[in-house]
Amino acid sequence: MTLEILSPEKTLFRGEAERVTLPGASGEFTVLRNHAPIISALVRGNVKYVEKGGEEKSLSVEGGFVEVKKNRVTVCVG
Repeated sequence: MTLEILSPEKTLFRGEAERVTLPGASGEFTVLRNHAPIISALVRGNVKYVEKGGEEKSLSVEGGFVEVKKNRVTVCVG
């Protein structure tokens, strides 16, 4: 699936990911390929993702939101 992580200043990541774990307002959740469409608020925590090659990365965020639709995950963070 395609993952895009955006901040007000720049694009932090754009590429293919196998898994994305996010700090949702109701708790941490993981998005995999073919996930149902969702929009969720994010709270302070870590966005963790596994790139297509298997490398795991983590990014600390203060909050934001995520939209998942048709194997595209768009994360807007502050």
